[in-house]
Amino acid sequence: MTHSEKSYPAIGSRLSGVPEVRTLGVKPNFLDYTFEEREFIHKSDIILYPTRNYAQFLTTMGKNIFPSLETYLYADEKIKQTTLFYMLNIPHPYTRIYYRRHHHEILNYFHYPFIGKLPRSSARGRGVYLITSKAQLEAYLKETHIAYIQEYVKHDQDLRVVLINHQPVIAYWRIRAHDNFRTNLSQGGRINFDDIPPSGIAAAQNVTRKCRFNDVGLDLIPHEGQWLVIEANMKYGRKGFKMKGLDLKEILRTKLVAGELF
Repeated sequence: MTHSEKSYPAIGSRLSGVPEVRTLGVKPNFLDYTFEEREFIHKSDIILYPTRNYAQFLTTMGKNIFPSLETYLYADEKIKQTTLFYMLNIPHPYTRIYYRRHHHEILNYFHYPFIGKLPRSSARGRGVYLITSKAQLEAYLKETHIAYIQEYVKHDQDLRVVLINHQPVIAYWRIRAHDNFRTNLSQGGRINFDDIPPSGIAAAQNVTRKCRFNDVGLDLIPHEGQWLVIEANMKYGRKGFKMKGLDLKEILRTKLVAGELF
């Protein structure tokens, strides 16, 4: 039987509607799946989009999953991502974490302006603050017990690279609006597909291989002769794909049928 003739189980809905994929949905109890569905999972070569609910269990069982366990473990986890980047010697803006009793130490390490982020739920540029004064710092600290403080690397654009199994499927510059320090499209940023540097693509591939992220959008900034990785986005936007005339679901389907997600 060829890959194209197979049917693959998916837990999450990302590949819903793809003929080769049977989406089972997320059920809180494994025994809520029918006997036939559980057998389907046990006997399959790969389980697609297992979600955070089942990724670790399937990995422990020795099952092949896509995306990887690491892709789920570090999703929307800025603190964990920063720790991982430092431990793997991946260039990253200078960042420190402060729990409430250590908030008073922030100005021992940082000078205005610097960035404060909410450690979680700060997607699309929300929960990201440019802090230029004590008043702004105090306002930020009222929003979070855990302060995520990062040096401000001034830039007019960053490079977004989306990679599937370490292969780039799209790359583009995100250019900030003149009245905003953030490049997020939801914050007024715009997309430019011109002059994408191969060194940025290579840096992104190196990051995904080291971190074992295999379905991710990376944001990078060129700085002092190297690429700084800002963060990894497992829930990346689709606007760039649409502008480029690409269908992410079809890209994933093609890779699945060709055996490139294994």
